[in-house]
Amino acid sequence: MNDLKIVTGSANPDLAVAICNHLGCQLTPTLATTFSDGELRVEIGANVRGDDVFVVQPTCPPDVNRNLIQLCLMCDALKRASAGRITAVVPYYGYARQDRKVSPRAPISAKMVADFISCSGAGRVVTIDLHAGQIQGFFNCPVDNLFAGPVLLESLRKAIEGDPVIVSPDAGGVERARAYAKRLGAPLAIVDKRRDKPNQAQAMHVIGDVAGKTAIIVDDMIDTAGTLCAAADVLMENGAVKIIAINTMGVLHILEKGDTIKSIADLEGKTIYATGQGANPEYVLNYILRENGLEPGEDVTIEYLASEELTTKMAAGEIDVCMLPVPAATTVLMKNEEVRDGRRIRKHFA
Repeated sequence: MNDLKIVTGSANPDLAVAICNHLGCQLTPTLATTFSDGELRVEIGANVRGDDVFVVQPTCPPDVNRNLIQLCLMCDALKRASAGRITAVVPYYGYARQDRKVSPRAPISAKMVADFISCSGAGRVVTIDLHAGQIQGFFNCPVDNLFAGPVLLESLRKAIEGDPVIVSPDAGGVERARAYAKRLGAPLAIVDKRRDKPNQAQAMHVIGDVAGKTAIIVDDMIDTAGTLCAAADVLMENGAVKIIAINTMGVLHILEKGDTIKSIADLEGKTIYATGQGANPEYVLNYILRENGLEPGEDVTIEYLASEELTTKMAAGEIDVCMLPVPAATTVLMKNEEVRDGRRIRKHFA
């Protein structure tokens, strides 16, 4: 694989390393740091002339804007280094929820971000479960919108008990939920959601029959979990006997103290299962728990598992709660660099 190069920034280097291990190749060294005035600095640490280069850089929290600009800078650096083909691998596409004008003087941010990525030099974009399929048309290059459904369905079929019904938590997710319902041969229901302001949702009523059934809520992401929790409440009120939530992106963003996932307070005495991927997941989970009055290790047990083991336990029904941590920002060092006293120092060449 001499003509294949994989580079990454600071968004989720663990993901890039896992991809390299699967493909049996080395991660191309990349400098991704910050100047003293806050400007981002990027430098590719190997020759990429004529190579097929994949840039693994989700534009995810906790710093969406930093990750986005870093992605664009890496693509531009590769373009100016005469890379043969540049593919941006963006599993989490930030700004995807701003895909239309919701008020007279609002931008279409998803389109602007697509222009940034296209103009920076990306010849193709690979992403997973776009919030809205039409975002593919915002790009001036080919887009591969992959679906997590085949992976999730494999475990979901083993976890279903009783008579299932697939539920879309809002009108915008009906197409996604319908795809799951078709493959499982299950009926479809919709939760009528009214959103008063961003990140706060109120579920009103259910369209469809969920009484006496296992309700499977299908959504593309969990942000503050307001939609998920409101949908679960209204489904239980309408007679659902069990709730299963299926989500691709576990953002789990924290807004303010006491304004996180309202069902966290019900976790006392249970075990939270999480993957160990991403930087410092323990810090994120402990913060969420303590903000909701629970002490990790005493009121709630946290157990970190490999992805394969997590999937097996979920299929066997041994899991109370499963959370995906927010990947914290880290830095990828070049071969000729080291960190001293918290600062990046470039070593002299031998």
